[in-house]
Amino acid sequence: MAINWYPGHMHKARKKIKEAMPDIDLVIEVMDARIPYSSENPLVSELREHRPCIKILNKSDLADPVVTSQWLEYFEKEHGVKALALTSTQRGQIRKLPELCRKLVPHRSTGIKSIRTMIMGIPNVGKSTIINILAGKTIAKTGNEPAVTKRQQRIDLENGIVLSDTPGFLWPKIHDQNSAYRLAVSGAIKNTAMEFEDIALFAAHYFLAEYPDLVIARYKLKHLPENELKLLEEIGRRRGGLRAGGIIDLHNASEVLLHEYRSGALGRISLERPDDIPVEEDLTPEEEDDRDNS
Repeated sequence: MAINWYPGHMHKARKKIKEAMPDIDLVIEVMDARIPYSSENPLVSELREHRPCIKILNKSDLADPVVTSQWLEYFEKEHGVKALALTSTQRGQIRKLPELCRKLVPHRSTGIKSIRTMIMGIPNVGKSTIINILAGKTIAKTGNEPAVTKRQQRIDLENGIVLSDTPGFLWPKIHDQNSAYRLAVSGAIKNTAMEFEDIALFAAHYFLAEYPDLVIARYKLKHLPENELKLLEEIGRRRGGLRAGGIIDLHNASEVLLHEYRSGALGRISLERPDDIPVEEDLTPEEEDDRDNS
Protein backbone atom coordinates (compact mmCIF):
# COMPACT_ATOMS: atom_id res chain seq x y z
CA MET A 1 0.00 0.00 0.00
CA ALA A 2 1.25 3.49 -0.85
CA ILE A 3 -0.21 6.55 0.85
CA ASN A 4 0.33 9.91 -0.82
CA TRP A 5 -1.73 12.57 0.92
CA TYR A 6 -0.47 16.06 0.24
CA PRO A 7 -3.35 18.43 -0.56
CA GLY A 8 -2.62 21.65 -2.44
CA HIS A 9 -3.10 23.86 0.62
CA MET A 10 -0.31 21.94 2.36
CA HIS A 11 2.14 22.77 -0.41
CA LYS A 12 1.21 26.44 -0.06
CA ALA A 13 1.56 26.19 3.73
CA ARG A 14 5.14 24.94 3.47
CA LYS A 15 6.12 27.90 1.29
CA LYS A 16 4.46 30.41 3.61
CA ILE A 17 6.17 28.87 6.65
CA LYS A 18 9.54 29.09 4.92
CA GLU A 19 8.92 32.76 4.13
CA ALA A 20 7.81 33.55 7.70
CA MET A 21 10.59 31.67 9.51
CA PRO A 22 13.20 34.50 9.47
CA ASP A 23 10.93 36.48 11.83
CA ILE A 24 10.39 33.58 14.26
CA ASP A 25 12.31 33.18 17.54
CA LEU A 26 11.11 29.74 18.63
CA VAL A 27 9.24 26.78 17.13
CA ILE A 28 6.70 24.62 18.95
CA GLU A 29 6.12 21.29 17.24
CA VAL A 30 3.17 19.19 18.34
CA MET A 31 3.51 15.46 17.73
CA ASP A 32 1.43 12.40 18.51
CA ALA A 33 2.96 10.64 21.53
CA ARG A 34 1.96 7.28 20.02
CA ILE A 35 3.99 7.92 16.86
CA PRO A 36 6.62 10.60 17.60
CA TYR A 37 8.86 9.71 14.67
CA SER A 38 6.09 9.26 12.13
CA SER A 39 4.27 12.42 13.24
CA GLU A 40 7.46 14.49 13.34
CA ASN A 41 7.75 16.45 10.12
CA PRO A 42 11.36 16.38 8.85
CA LEU A 43 10.81 19.79 7.28
CA VAL A 44 10.59 21.33 10.76
CA SER A 45 14.27 20.66 11.50
CA GLU A 46 15.19 21.97 8.08
CA LEU A 47 13.14 25.16 8.34
CA ARG A 48 13.81 26.12 11.98
CA GLU A 49 17.61 25.96 11.58
CA HIS A 50 19.25 27.29 14.80
CA ARG A 51 16.05 28.31 16.57
CA PRO A 52 15.11 26.57 19.83
CA CYS A 53 12.25 24.11 19.62
CA ILE A 54 9.71 22.75 22.09
CA LYS A 55 8.56 19.31 21.03
CA ILE A 56 5.21 18.41 22.57
CA LEU A 57 4.27 14.73 22.62
CA ASN A 58 0.52 15.24 22.73
CA LYS A 59 -2.10 12.59 23.49
CA SER A 60 0.35 11.03 25.93
CA ASP A 61 -2.59 9.56 27.84
CA LEU A 62 -3.13 7.23 24.86
CA ALA A 63 0.52 6.16 24.57
CA ASP A 64 2.56 3.57 26.45
CA PRO A 65 4.16 5.62 29.29
CA VAL A 66 7.37 3.56 29.26
CA VAL A 67 7.84 4.15 25.53
CA THR A 68 6.99 7.84 25.90
CA SER A 69 9.81 8.20 28.43
CA GLN A 70 12.18 6.71 25.86
CA TRP A 71 11.07 9.27 23.29
CA LEU A 72 11.50 12.19 25.66
CA GLU A 73 15.06 11.10 26.37
CA TYR A 74 15.70 10.69 22.65
CA PHE A 75 14.49 14.18 21.69
CA GLU A 76 16.23 15.89 24.60
CA LYS A 77 19.55 14.85 23.04
CA GLU A 78 18.89 17.22 20.11
CA HIS A 79 20.53 20.63 20.34
CA GLY A 80 18.13 23.37 21.38
CA VAL A 81 15.21 21.00 21.94
CA LYS A 82 12.99 20.69 25.02
CA ALA A 83 10.56 17.76 24.93
CA LEU A 84 7.32 17.49 26.92
CA ALA A 85 4.64 14.81 27.18
CA LEU A 86 1.19 16.40 27.47
CA THR A 87 -2.49 15.81 26.95
CA SER A 88 -5.25 18.33 26.31
CA THR A 89 -6.69 17.64 29.78
CA GLN A 90 -3.53 19.04 31.39
CA ARG A 91 -4.61 22.63 30.91
CA GLY A 92 -2.39 23.89 33.71
CA GLN A 93 0.72 22.36 32.16
CA ILE A 94 -0.15 23.79 28.76
CA ARG A 95 -0.56 27.26 30.25
CA LYS A 96 3.05 27.05 31.48
CA LEU A 97 4.37 26.93 27.91
CA PRO A 98 4.86 30.74 27.67
CA GLU A 99 7.15 30.58 30.72
CA LEU A 100 9.22 27.87 29.01
CA CYS A 101 9.37 29.99 25.85
CA ARG A 102 10.88 32.87 27.84
CA LYS A 103 13.55 30.58 29.29
CA LEU A 104 14.51 29.32 25.84
CA VAL A 105 14.61 32.82 24.31
CA PRO A 106 16.07 34.91 27.16
CA HIS A 107 17.20 37.77 24.92
CA ARG A 108 13.54 38.61 24.13
CA SER A 109 12.06 37.94 27.57
CA THR A 110 12.50 41.50 28.87
CA GLY A 111 8.93 42.45 27.99
CA ILE A 112 10.03 45.11 25.50
CA LYS A 113 9.60 42.82 22.50
CA SER A 114 7.27 39.86 22.22
CA ILE A 115 8.67 36.39 21.64
CA ARG A 116 7.65 35.39 18.14
CA THR A 117 6.63 31.75 18.24
CA MET A 118 5.42 29.41 15.51
CA ILE A 119 3.38 26.32 16.35
CA MET A 120 3.47 23.44 13.88
CA GLY A 121 2.12 19.93 13.66
CA ILE A 122 0.62 17.35 11.34
CA PRO A 123 -3.16 17.07 10.92
CA ASN A 124 -5.31 15.82 13.80
CA VAL A 125 -2.50 15.99 16.37
CA GLY A 126 -4.35 18.34 18.75
CA LYS A 127 -2.53 21.56 17.89
CA SER A 128 -5.69 23.67 17.75
CA THR A 129 -6.80 22.56 21.21
CA ILE A 130 -3.44 23.64 22.66
CA ILE A 131 -3.76 27.04 20.96
CA ASN A 132 -7.23 27.58 22.42
CA ILE A 133 -5.99 26.75 25.93
CA LEU A 134 -3.06 29.16 25.58
CA ALA A 135 -5.33 31.91 24.27
CA GLY A 136 -8.00 31.32 26.91
CA LYS A 137 -10.69 31.30 24.25
CA THR A 138 -11.64 29.58 21.02
CA ILE A 139 -9.26 30.84 18.38
CA ALA A 140 -8.52 27.75 16.32
CA LYS A 141 -11.17 25.40 15.04
CA THR A 142 -10.90 21.85 16.32
CA GLY A 143 -12.21 18.58 14.91
CA ASN A 144 -11.63 14.84 14.71
CA GLU A 145 -10.93 14.89 10.98
CA PRO A 146 -7.46 15.86 9.71
CA ALA A 147 -6.68 19.20 8.04
CA VAL A 148 -9.13 21.47 9.88
CA THR A 149 -6.77 24.48 9.95
CA LYS A 150 -6.41 25.84 6.42
CA ARG A 151 -4.49 29.10 6.71
CA GLN A 152 -1.79 30.73 8.79
CA GLN A 153 -2.78 33.23 11.50
CA ARG A 154 -1.02 35.32 14.15
CA ILE A 155 -2.32 35.27 17.72
CA ASP A 156 -1.21 37.73 20.40
CA LEU A 157 -1.45 35.84 23.69
CA GLU A 158 -1.04 39.21 25.49
CA ASN A 159 1.65 37.82 27.79
CA GLY A 160 4.72 38.67 25.75
CA ILE A 161 4.13 35.83 23.31
CA VAL A 162 2.92 36.11 19.73
CA LEU A 163 1.92 32.76 18.27
CA SER A 164 1.84 32.02 14.55
CA ASP A 165 -0.53 29.15 13.89
CA THR A 166 0.19 27.12 10.76
CA PRO A 167 -1.95 24.63 8.85
CA GLY A 168 -1.23 21.03 9.69
CA PHE A 169 0.73 19.42 6.88
CA LEU A 170 2.40 16.15 6.01
CA TRP A 171 5.59 15.97 4.00
CA PRO A 172 5.29 15.59 0.20
CA LYS A 173 5.80 11.82 0.13
CA ILE A 174 5.95 9.38 2.99
CA HIS A 175 9.08 7.38 2.18
CA ASP A 176 8.83 4.92 5.06
CA GLN A 177 5.71 2.85 4.45
CA ASN A 178 5.65 1.74 8.09
CA SER A 179 5.25 5.40 9.00
CA ALA A 180 2.47 5.71 6.44
CA TYR A 181 0.61 2.85 8.09
CA ARG A 182 1.16 4.25 11.58
CA LEU A 183 -0.17 7.66 10.54
CA ALA A 184 -3.25 5.98 9.11
CA VAL A 185 -3.80 3.86 12.21
CA SER A 186 -3.55 6.91 14.48
CA GLY A 187 -6.06 8.95 12.43
CA ALA A 188 -3.67 11.51 10.90
CA ILE A 189 -4.78 10.56 7.40
CA LYS A 190 -8.38 10.91 6.32
CA ASN A 191 -10.37 7.69 6.33
CA THR A 192 -11.32 8.32 2.70
CA ALA A 193 -7.64 8.14 1.69
CA MET A 194 -7.06 4.60 2.93
CA GLU A 195 -8.45 1.07 2.92
CA PHE A 196 -9.75 0.16 6.37
CA GLU A 197 -9.05 -3.55 6.12
CA ASP A 198 -5.45 -2.99 5.02
CA ILE A 199 -4.75 -0.53 7.83
CA ALA A 200 -6.52 -2.66 10.44
CA LEU A 201 -4.51 -5.76 9.45
CA PHE A 202 -1.30 -3.78 9.99
CA ALA A 203 -2.55 -2.60 13.38
CA ALA A 204 -3.76 -6.05 14.41
CA HIS A 205 -0.40 -7.61 13.54
CA TYR A 206 1.40 -5.04 15.72
CA PHE A 207 -1.02 -5.33 18.63
CA LEU A 208 -0.72 -9.12 18.69
CA ALA A 209 3.08 -8.93 18.72
CA GLU A 210 3.60 -6.01 21.15
CA TYR A 211 0.48 -5.80 23.35
CA PRO A 212 -1.11 -9.29 23.41
CA ASP A 213 -2.45 -8.94 26.96
CA LEU A 214 -4.41 -5.80 26.03
CA VAL A 215 -5.94 -7.57 23.04
CA ILE A 216 -7.01 -10.56 25.11
CA ALA A 217 -8.48 -8.35 27.84
CA ARG A 218 -10.37 -6.00 25.52
CA TYR A 219 -12.03 -8.67 23.41
CA LYS A 220 -12.40 -11.22 26.21
CA LEU A 221 -10.47 -13.91 24.35
CA LYS A 222 -9.52 -17.27 25.85
CA HIS A 223 -6.36 -17.41 23.78
CA LEU A 224 -4.47 -15.20 21.35
CA PRO A 225 -5.51 -15.52 17.67
CA GLU A 226 -2.78 -17.04 15.51
CA ASN A 227 -2.62 -14.06 13.13
CA GLU A 228 -4.05 -10.62 12.38
CA LEU A 229 -6.80 -11.89 10.07
CA LYS A 230 -8.02 -14.29 12.74
CA LEU A 231 -8.15 -11.40 15.20
CA LEU A 232 -10.32 -9.29 12.88
CA GLU A 233 -12.61 -12.26 12.29
CA GLU A 234 -12.96 -12.77 16.05
CA ILE A 235 -13.77 -9.08 16.52
CA GLY A 236 -16.36 -9.36 13.77
CA ARG A 237 -18.06 -12.28 15.48
CA ARG A 238 -18.14 -10.54 18.84
CA ARG A 239 -19.06 -7.01 17.71
CA GLY A 240 -21.98 -7.46 15.32
CA GLY A 241 -19.90 -7.98 12.22
CA LEU A 242 -21.67 -11.07 10.93
CA ARG A 243 -23.59 -10.90 7.66
CA ALA A 244 -26.24 -13.29 6.42
CA GLY A 245 -24.91 -16.80 6.10
CA GLY A 246 -22.32 -16.28 8.82
CA ILE A 247 -20.02 -14.19 6.60
CA ILE A 248 -17.77 -11.87 8.61
CA ASP A 249 -17.82 -8.19 7.69
CA LEU A 250 -14.11 -7.39 7.81
CA HIS A 251 -14.71 -3.72 7.09
CA ASN A 252 -16.94 -3.44 10.15
CA ALA A 253 -14.42 -5.33 12.29
CA SER A 254 -11.65 -3.06 11.02
CA GLU A 255 -13.62 0.03 11.98
CA VAL A 256 -14.15 -1.36 15.48
CA LEU A 257 -10.45 -2.10 15.99
CA LEU A 258 -9.23 1.27 14.71
CA HIS A 259 -11.86 3.22 16.63
CA GLU A 260 -11.09 1.43 19.88
CA TYR A 261 -7.37 2.02 19.41
CA ARG A 262 -7.77 5.72 18.59
CA SER A 263 -10.14 6.31 21.51
CA GLY A 264 -7.88 4.52 23.98
CA ALA A 265 -10.45 1.82 24.71
CA LEU A 266 -7.94 -0.85 23.69
CA GLY A 267 -5.34 0.51 26.11
CA ARG A 268 -2.26 2.73 26.14
CA ILE A 269 -0.37 1.63 23.05
CA SER A 270 2.60 3.23 21.29
CA LEU A 271 3.08 2.26 17.66
CA GLU A 272 6.83 2.89 17.51
CA ARG A 273 9.96 3.21 19.62
CA PRO A 274 13.18 5.16 19.03
CA ASP A 275 14.82 1.92 17.90
CA ASP A 276 12.32 1.76 15.04
CA ILE A 277 13.70 4.88 13.33
CA PRO A 278 15.25 3.97 9.96
CA VAL A 279 18.97 4.67 9.74
CA GLU A 280 18.53 6.63 6.54
CA GLU A 281 15.72 7.28 4.10
CA ASP A 282 17.01 7.11 0.54
CA LEU A 283 15.51 9.51 -1.99
CA THR A 284 15.56 9.13 -5.74
CA PRO A 285 17.33 11.94 -7.68
CA GLU A 286 13.91 13.22 -8.75
CA GLU A 287 12.68 13.33 -5.15
CA GLU A 288 15.82 15.16 -4.04
CA ASP A 289 15.28 17.72 -6.81
CA ASP A 290 11.66 18.16 -5.76
CA ARG A 291 12.69 18.83 -2.14
CA ASP A 292 15.53 21.21 -3.13
CA ASN A 293 13.28 23.18 -5.48
CA SER A 294 10.25 23.35 -3.22
